[in-house]
Amino acid sequence: MHITFRQLTVLEAVARNLSYTKAAEELHLTQPAVSMQIKQIEESLGLPLFEQIGKKVFLTEAGNEMYTYCRSIQQQLSEAEHVIENLKGVKQGKLTIAVASTANYFAPKILAAFNKEHETVKIDLDVTNRHGLVEHLQKNDTDVVIMGRPPAEMDLEAEQFMQNPLVLIASPDHHLVNKQNISIQDLQKETFIIREEGSGTRTAIEKFFREKGAPLETTINMSSNEAIKQAVQAGLGLGIVSIHTLELELELNRLVVINADEFPILRNWYIVYRKGKRLSPIALAFKNFLLNHARELWKLSA
Repeated sequence: MHITFRQLTVLEAVARNLSYTKAAEELHLTQPAVSMQIKQIEESLGLPLFEQIGKKVFLTEAGNEMYTYCRSIQQQLSEAEHVIENLKGVKQGKLTIAVASTANYFAPKILAAFNKEHETVKIDLDVTNRHGLVEHLQKNDTDVVIMGRPPAEMDLEAEQFMQNPLVLIASPDHHLVNKQNISIQDLQKETFIIREEGSGTRTAIEKFFREKGAPLETTINMSSNEAIKQAVQAGLGLGIVSIHTLELELELNRLVVINADEFPILRNWYIVYRKGKRLSPIALAFKNFLLNHARELWKLSA
């Protein structure tokens, strides 16, 4: 079997995307060039790696096996790169990080402060939802992940670096704004605008009300924090969002935080990565920076 690393890279991209077109775009190649590389691998192996049914591409059994080896080889090369970086120190390198969409309200400030101390470091940031973060952890394709609730079913290292209070918000003219002693039962009667199914914030909210014996009765689902804030501002109902998302709206008095019983819902932010992962010097420097300075940087911006 004679297969080049370049061919393995092409194979991994096609298998991951299940698309010759997307793989070609990702690798900056033409689709015929990608198809030719796959054909050469298949000829070398003597087995087909993909089959096309209609417009969809599927992995064969041999394709699945080769995809597993491709990912393993890439991970080993990445670890080798980290070892070499260890020999160089932390003056250069690349930090690959994925953050929850809510964390993106403070992550750029932290990354900017970190970058001032490590000006030659290249930063690759992916902002995604919980499903995307879990996928990054499964593939082990980022240095670290910043998220709210690490998935318990995975073998991970997770360190808390900052609190993430979920606060109750309303438009300034909402009837509860000036009311005192607002109970959970009072809130149960209200319409709530919350995140979509699968969101970590939504899970925390639903668990909170369920444990208080007052599950939410009327909800409107939104796919982003910005959509929730706009809907609450328009008077569609109450919202529950991270305090980290509200800096501008509170400053301009577009939204009001309501002091109800049992609020805020206290959660935490975590820096997360796979257990046993060897962090590069850059990733380790960022982790230490985050643990030591995140609260201080948020206090300055809040």
